[in-house]
Formats: sequence, structure tokens, C-alpha cells
Amino acid sequence: MTRRPLSGLLAACAAALVLATTTVSAAPLPSTLAADPFGGPGGLRITDEQVRAELRPGEVEALGRPAAEAMARDRIGLRAVQTDYPQTTRTNRFNALTASQAQINAAFDPALVGKFTDYFPTPEFGAHIALLPTGKVLAFSFESVEDNPQKETAPTDVIGHQNAGRAYLWDPAKGSGPAAFKAVPPPVVDMPDGTGEPRPAPFFCAGHSYLSNGMVGVFGGNLGGNGGTGAKLALVFDPWSETWHQEQDMAVGRWYPSVVTGADGRQLIMSGQSELGWGTPTPVIERFPAKGVDLSYTPGDTPDGLPSDRWKTDAPYRMDYPHLFSLRDGKVYGFGRDADQQWSFDPADESRAKLPDRPDGGLRNYGSAVALPGGTAGPDSVLLLGGNRNDRNTYRFAGGTWSVDSQRAFGRTQDDTLILPDGNLFTVNGSYDIRDYGNGPYNPNADLKYRQTELRDAQGRWTLGPVQRLPRGYHSNAVLLPDGRIMVTGDELQQIANNPDIKSGMNGTIEIYEPPYLHRGPRPVLGKVPGGPLDYDASFKVTTSTPSKVKRAVLVAPITSTHSVDTSQRHLELKITGRSGDRLQLQTPPSAKAAPPGYYMLFLLDEAGVPSEAKFVQLAPGS
Repeated sequence: MTRRPLSGLLAACAAALVLATTTVSAAPLPSTLAADPFGGPGGLRITDEQVRAELRPGEVEALGRPAAEAMARDRIGLRAVQTDYPQTTRTNRFNALTASQAQINAAFDPALVGKFTDYFPTPEFGAHIALLPTGKVLAFSFESVEDNPQKETAPTDVIGHQNAGRAYLWDPAKGSGPAAFKAVPPPVVDMPDGTGEPRPAPFFCAGHSYLSNGMVGVFGGNLGGNGGTGAKLALVFDPWSETWHQEQDMAVGRWYPSVVTGADGRQLIMSGQSELGWGTPTPVIERFPAKGVDLSYTPGDTPDGLPSDRWKTDAPYRMDYPHLFSLRDGKVYGFGRDADQQWSFDPADESRAKLPDRPDGGLRNYGSAVALPGGTAGPDSVLLLGGNRNDRNTYRFAGGTWSVDSQRAFGRTQDDTLILPDGNLFTVNGSYDIRDYGNGPYNPNADLKYRQTELRDAQGRWTLGPVQRLPRGYHSNAVLLPDGRIMVTGDELQQIANNPDIKSGMNGTIEIYEPPYLHRGPRPVLGKVPGGPLDYDASFKVTTSTPSKVKRAVLVAPITSTHSVDTSQRHLELKITGRSGDRLQLQTPPSAKAAPPGYYMLFLLDEAGVPSEAKFVQLAPGS
């Protein structure tokens, strides 16, 4: 999933071995020689059966069987002679991080900066994440091809059945044991890679957002090879039946695309490396479902085999995973990683308009961005954070112009920033670079500062918070749960490097953070909410057993994120228009431009910003 110097070095070594071997091979080696290419007693022995299993049909066809067999032996040999990562090191690392976290965090007041609590293993890395309207969390990634954190674990360049995806559900109501997790593998597909080897869809490094009926649309993935080659996959996960459904393939392959749900309830899909491989980002904008297909707002009404269609204009991003946001004017704003690649997109006429260049100049690595809370009318500004280890500024886009906002304590990449129910921001995770935590690529040892959290208050002031157990950078994620806690997961390199039992099969981890509002006394209570969909600019009633405590009501959109990109996150204030005993009368957002159709968490807050536990409500036009 990365393109790093180490993998390039190994590839170069492999190529040199291949050249040295294939230039002198004119016929298949006798089995007696093929079984011992290194020669001598105690040397590495490779059997004919191993060679046959390693052979790749494409290499046989292109280079002939002798060269293909030589390449197969080279790959087996390289894997065998490379060093492993001992379990003792993993255990010692985990124990050291656990001890240092406890020592450092003892100095922090939870009522001011929050507190890390639970930490437990999971069967999933969590490179992709989505909070579902059922309260469960969908996490998905890939089947690892390596358990040494000093090597690439993802099957980015693998062709065939090992290039496969996987997915799990975590049910927070069931806690942290194995029974809290359920495997929900993606559909088995026969990828167009020439191998004829069906496998669970390799949808890792795709883009995703929520459909108008609360389901999760996932677009793109890994075809395999060439540093990351885009798949045309289009899948939908149904939270109620807990099943995946396959849609018609997109027109182009996408590896690292971004997806956003617009005010019309449809998904706009942009960017991503094409089916030609790394270095060929596609400018094509696709829409799902296609314009002529009716939208469904009904839970459980799962789409099957629906098509996408193409916009009239393009999105010519040079880099992948741009940040996309649907703001209160109904337009989609796309903030590219290059400073000069900033555009707005108008769904009304499928047009694109240039925005001013981002003032920092240059290229941002993967960093977070949030649509800032905008009251009852929805967001009209965006804050970009991180993406540059040398720049601790944050950048606000509002009213068509950029400004430099308040600084964080230090620059970081691969960070995740969340909007809390009280409207404050919380940053967790981060690193020096891709697979680099301050001490070189593929070295799990991290500078302490990258474990440090930060909080931003309503005045824009940042405060350093407690440190997390593991440093988490590339492929890290964080999710606001309905109970107000934060789930932190992701970064397979760190999870593998710090696993006390690498053979357990529980090779991922979840850590729980409690924001400061959970340490400031009793919470308001939210009782009953409407069970059906709510129209826009409409009144609805909820109950509460603590009516005198309730000062605010807010909607917070659930999170679905990857690679520091979350296009769904959103915070809206709701007007409280009436009170009667244990009943509150609230007003929904004014239009779908303020809050695109779908499911939102409803929180009640007291005067100090302490939130109730949330319940999901659905917004749907015409309800």
C-alpha cells in the first residue's frame, strides 16, 4: 500500500538475480539441481513443488518456462534469507509502550484533556473504518502477506489470490472479547488480472461514503502490481443484513480515490490511480448511482448491480485522496494535496471552478481536514491540518479565501482529526512520514510526540493531551462512537510490531479515549427519538429524563475514513423550539444542502458541553 525505498531495493535485488539467472538459462534445470540452488550441506533447499506453486502464468507466457522458474526460485530464496522480527521484540516493545503511557498520562487531568482507557486486540487492522447506524463499526483492509513490520505487509504488488480483502464488524455493546467481532468478508470476485484466481474482493485503499439509506458505498481497490493499480470495484455494505452487495463496475480503475455524498444523496467519486498503475491518476468524475436511477431512503433496500455514470467535467488531480466536502451552498469543494489543485464542483450543472491556491505552497502528505461547525445552517468553511511534518499551521478556507489558522504544537502527517459533540476538535495519531515515525522507513520506533493528542476549543486554541498506547501513522483511524467515546485503530505496521502474540490471529488493536466531557459530572439523558425518517425544516419531538439540563441539541454525522480522509464528518446545531415536561421539540436542518440525506447521531448537551449518549435519526427529503 506504499511505495517505499526498501521495497524498491528488494525489487532491484530481485531483478539483478533474475538477470543473472535468465541470461544463462536455456532449458529447465534438472530437479536435482533445482532442489538446491544454493548448493552445499545445510543450504536452502527449494522443492519442485514449491517452484510450481510460485510460478506465475503471465511470466511463463511472456518469458518462457526456464526464466519463469528462475524468477520463482529467486522470490522463494529472497523470502527465505530475509530476517524475521522476533516475538521477544514485539512483547518488549508493547510492554515499554504500556509503561511509558501510564507514566506520562498520570500528569494529565482527565477533566481538562480526557483519558485513554481500554486497549484490546481485534482480528482486523482497521485501515478503513465506518460507524454504522446500528451502532456497530465496520473495519476492513487486506489479508497480510507479511508479519514482519520491517517489510510491506499489504499485497499491493501481488497478483492473484493473495491479493484479497477482509472485513469485520465490532459491536461495542459486546465489549472487547472475541465474541464482539464478526467476520463479514466481501464478495468473492474474479479480478481481471489474468490469473483466474477468484478471491474476496481486494477493496483496500478504496474510497467510501454513506448512501442516503445509511449503507456504505465502497469504490475502487487494488487490482495488483505496478506500485498500486486501480480496481473498478463498486460495493455496498448493508448494516442491517450485515452483507456486501456488488454493483456494476466503474468506468475506470481507482486506487486511492475519494468519495463524497452530495446534497442530492448521490456519491461523487474522484481521483485514484487508474488500472494502468501508479503514476496514472484518473481525472474522471463518476456518480453513484447514475443520474437516471432512483435513490432509496429505505433501510434494508439494498442496491444490487446499479450503474455509475460520468460527469461532464473532470477533476484533474495529480495526487490521490483529495479532501472533498459538500458545503451549505450545495457545491462540493475539493482540496487537493498540491497547493494549486483546489476546486469547487457544482452538481447542478456538473461544472468545475478554480479556487485560490492553498497559501502554504507545495505538497501535503496525508493529513486531516474537517468541515467546521456552522451552526444550524451547516458548514461553510473547512480547516486543513497536518500533512507536513515541518508545518504546524492549520489552514482555513471560508468565503472563497484562505487564511492561516491557529498552530498545533508540531507538524505531523497521517493524523486524524474529529469533531466532538461539543464542537471542539480532537487530533490523534500521526507520524513523520509514510511508514516513518521519526527514525527511518519501516522502523517502528517512534518519536514520543507522535503519540501525543491535541484538542482545539471554540476559540481555536490547541492544548496537548494524553499519549496513546501505540504510535499510529499510515492507515490509522479514529471514530466518534454514539456513547461519546473515541475508538482509535489502524496502522498495521505498529499493530504487528507490538503484538504480544503474533500467532493469535488477533493482529489488530483498538484503543478507547474518553474526551474531557466524560469526566465533568452527570450527563443529560436522551430518551425516545422518531423511528422513521425526518424531512428537512420540520419539527420533531424527543424525550429526556433530564429536561432542565439540556441547553443544546446537535447532529453529528458518523465517520467513514481512511488515509486521514473523512468526507462525511459534519456537525450541526438544532433549534430547540419547544419544551413541555420531559419532551423537547426540535427543528431539523433547513435543507439537504445543510445536511445531506442519511443517518446522523443526535446528542443533547448541557451548559458545560457534556453530551448525552446519542441515538441515530435519519434525514430524507419528502418524509
